[in-house]
Amino acid sequence: MSQWPATKARRVLAALLRIGWRIKRQVSGSHRILARPGWADVVFAFHDNEELGPRMLVRVAKQTGLKPEDL
Repeated sequence: MSQWPATKARRVLAALLRIGWRIKRQVSGSHRILARPGWADVVFAFHDNEELGPRMLVRVAKQTGLKPEDL
């Protein structure tokens, strides 16, 4: 079983902001460009109420350094 629980995108974005990411630009409705010093920019393209499953959270974590305990 995965250590990542299914989580709403709103909660994932809040966790990313807590660990040092900031919204560099909001392109359109759900597309946000996130920036953090020392990391490549990341496109976060999920609606707030969208639920992200464990596999998608693993992908986001690889790009951002997010850990399960950050949620």
